[in-house]
Amino acid sequence: MAKKGGEAVMVVVRMRPFNSKEKNEGRGPCISLDVKTSVVSITNPSKTGDPPKSFTFDAVYDIDTQQKHFYEESCYQMIESVLDGFNGTIFAYGQTGCGKTWTMQGLNHPPELRGVIPISFDHIFQSIKADPATQFLVRCSYLEIYNEEVRDLLGVDSTVKLNLKEDPGKGVFVKDLTEEVVKDVEGINKVMDKGFAKRTVGATLMNAGSSRSHSIFTVIIEASESVEGSDKDKIRAGKLNLGLIWQEVKEVARLEQLVDQHLHTSY
Repeated sequence: MAKKGGEAVMVVVRMRPFNSKEKNEGRGPCISLDVKTSVVSITNPSKTGDPPKSFTFDAVYDIDTQQKHFYEESCYQMIESVLDGFNGTIFAYGQTGCGKTWTMQGLNHPPELRGVIPISFDHIFQSIKADPATQFLVRCSYLEIYNEEVRDLLGVDSTVKLNLKEDPGKGVFVKDLTEEVVKDVEGINKVMDKGFAKRTVGATLMNAGSSRSHSIFTVIIEASESVEGSDKDKIRAGKLNLGLIWQEVKEVARLEQLVDQHLHTSY
């Protein structure tokens, strides 16, 4: 996720609380978190006498973590880097019902329940507004990978299969993927909502409206600023990928092609 202490890649864990179904069934915890040491410990419910298995991550967040705190600690610096002309990727990965959409999307109201994506949109356009001397162009696209097929969620016909291509200059890309120019938070939220409504969903035992696919919303930020003593402007561009990755990954190779080159490299 975000750059922290110089790492190009971070892996963080966020634990959700029990839902009503789990509470009604009398489920108990088998995972404990140590937020200070970033350690997750897992106990086997059928072998309670065995020592837990522990795993250390870049950061861990318990069930009381607020959306804003999560964003500021693990995502804020990533957006700053994208505004400076680097590429970055933030995605939530896990099985259905584990809280991916809650963390990334959240709820629009009240504002404190908004997730990474809407908070990042505010962050981007507040930064643009605070820099009137620089000209910005913001474009976005929204794709879905379902049954090993790439679909354009912003296209006129989102059922059309698109193809991955490779170019020596710009690397792996999706041919004919729709890009829309946005000028403010309202505009980018409308684009996001339009694509979000076209995702492939289906009911599961864990989640009645589970996404059955992988989705990546990409924001490209181009900036042009004048340089004192030069007749040429300084140009920079950064790309931000925001994704929800379903755990049952059949399309891992295809997804890696799209995301790996955009983790935190100059663009």
